[in-house]
Amino acid sequence: MTASAAVAILALAFALVSYIKASASPNVPPGAVYIDPLMYNVLGANYTEWRNLSTVGFNPTNTAPPFIQVFDPSFLAITGPSATIRLIASNPGFAFAHEAPIYVPDLNVVFFTSNDGGPLGYNGWYNNSVVGMINMTEVDMARASTTGDVNIQVQTLDLPDTVQMVNGGTGPYKGDLLFITSGRALLPPSIVRVNPNPPHNATVLLDNFLGRQFNSLNDIKILPGTDIMFFTDPTYGWLNGFRPEPMLPSQVYRFDPSTGQVRVVADQFVHPNGIAFTQDGKTAFIADTGVSGGFLGTNQTLPATIYQFDVDPRTQSFMNRRVFAYADSGVPDGVQLDTMGNVYSGCGEATHVWNAEGTLIVKFYLNSTTAQMIFTKSGLVILDEVAIYLADIQAQGLNLATP
Repeated sequence: MTASAAVAILALAFALVSYIKASASPNVPPGAVYIDPLMYNVLGANYTEWRNLSTVGFNPTNTAPPFIQVFDPSFLAITGPSATIRLIASNPGFAFAHEAPIYVPDLNVVFFTSNDGGPLGYNGWYNNSVVGMINMTEVDMARASTTGDVNIQVQTLDLPDTVQMVNGGTGPYKGDLLFITSGRALLPPSIVRVNPNPPHNATVLLDNFLGRQFNSLNDIKILPGTDIMFFTDPTYGWLNGFRPEPMLPSQVYRFDPSTGQVRVVADQFVHPNGIAFTQDGKTAFIADTGVSGGFLGTNQTLPATIYQFDVDPRTQSFMNRRVFAYADSGVPDGVQLDTMGNVYSGCGEATHVWNAEGTLIVKFYLNSTTAQMIFTKSGLVILDEVAIYLADIQAQGLNLATP
C-alpha cells in the first residue's frame, strides 16, 4: 500500500468515526449533529483537514447545510427537541439580506438592508443600499403548506435621500424603526428614525460628532430601561470604497437624544461592529471584526472577538473589558441575546451561540456568511446575504422595543 493510499484510508476512517459519533448522540433534533469536543482535542500529525483559513467552517462530519451543529448538552434549552432550519426567501443574484434586522411584532414584519459595499450589493460611492421587508405571516402560511423550503416575496422601501447605506438597526423605537447608516461618499453617516408604515417618512437624529462626520456607523442598540443609544463606528465605508478616508478613531459612542449629548464610551478596537446588552443593562458586548479589512485584505492575526464590558451605573461608560468569545470561522458580526442570557452572533459559516460564560453551545450552520439575525414569533430569522433562513427554535429573544 502506498503512503498516499494509507493517508486517504485514515482520513476516511476518521470522517466515518466522526459521523457515527456525531449522529449517535441522543436527543438531538432531526437534521442536527453532535460534535463532542473531547473527540477533537488531539488530531495528530497525519490529520489532513487542517483549517488554515478562517473562512473555512469546522464541519468534520461533512454534513450538508443547513443543519444544527451541537457542541454542548445544554443546547436543548435553545433549540427544543424538534428544531429545524428552512429557507424562507432567496435571490441568488443580489445580497438583499445583510444586516439591520428589526422585527415589528404589531406588523409581524422583519425589516433589513442589503449589503453595503460588499459582493452582490450593487452599491458604492454612487449608489445606495436597499432596505427590504418580509412578512412573517406570509412565511408562516407558506411553511404550513409544505415541509420544504419556501420563497416569500421581499418588498422594498422607498426611503428619502437622507438615509444612505443602512447597516444597523434596532427597535421598534417609540413605534419607529431605528436605523444607523454608514453614509455614502460625502453624505454623512447618521442615526435615523423611519416610520415602518408607508410613506416611510424619516427623521435624522444625529449625523456628526461636534461638527465632525463619523467614519461609517455600523450597529446600534438602546440601553435597556432608557432611550439612550449606543453605537459603533468602524472604518468599513472607506475600506469598502464608498466613504472618504476616516478622520476619527474606531470607537463606541453614547447618544442621549433628550439632551443631544454625544460621547465616547469605549475605544481601542480595530473594527468595532455588533453591539448588544444583557436584559438588565449591566453588561455590554462589542464585536471586533478586525480580521476583515476590506481592500486591505484578511489578517487572521487580528481580532475576530466579542468583548464583554461592565456598564458603569453612573456614567454608562464601558469598563472592565475582557474577552467573551473568539469566533473560529469568519468574524462575529451582529450580536443578539435571548432571554436565558445566551449570546448569538453571525459568523463566517453559521450563527454561533455561546452561553453566558462564553461556552460554545450550538451553531446554525449554513456554510456561508450570516452577518445578523433577529428573533420573531416564528423563530430566529437569519440573514444570509442572498437568502433568509428561519430556525424554528424555542429560545426567545430579548424585547428590543423602546416605548
